[in-house]
Amino acid sequence: MSQSTKRKHVTKEVLDEFRLPANNEKIVQVIAGRGNNLHEVYDPISLKGEPTDNNASEACKYLVSMPTKFRKNVWIKRGDYVVVEPIEEGDKVKAEIVQILYKDQIKYIKDQGQWPAEFSKDTKIDELNVKPDNSQKESGANSSDNNCESESDDDSDLFQNTNRPKVEYEASSDSSSTEDE
Repeated sequence: MSQSTKRKHVTKEVLDEFRLPANNEKIVQVIAGRGNNLHEVYDPISLKGEPTDNNASEACKYLVSMPTKFRKNVWIKRGDYVVVEPIEEGDKVKAEIVQILYKDQIKYIKDQGQWPAEFSKDTKIDELNVKPDNSQKESGANSSDNNCESESDDDSDLFQNTNRPKVEYEASSDSSSTEDE
């Protein structure tokens, strides 16, 4: 199977497969990529099935690996939800990614009533990170009132490419000046 055919089938499987997690699989949220196809995830319920204490945030963070079929074919970022299956052989890496959840799959799982209640609260990823950002803390008090407004059509948080010149377009008044003469 060629690389492009493999990529096509893997992408189709990731986007079009709607399935519920099995009894040993868990839904977790990606906190950060750690390199070498490892990702740090947040799990509100420990791998033993016991709810973790909110103060013991380190107990609910662990590393998961991305299987080879997803590597270089599908990307995940901070804040995405994935389905993982626990593995026994690793000390640091405790699970492997089985499925990457997108908006439609999350909606399907919520409709079936199997979405974890802990993720319904929309936990902020910045609160889960090891290194808190001071600017997030300062704006956190103000953003609670304007949370809906900040998620609207505000483009200020979009990535700006610094390698491209910034071009600002102005309304030209050439047509009005030629009419006057």
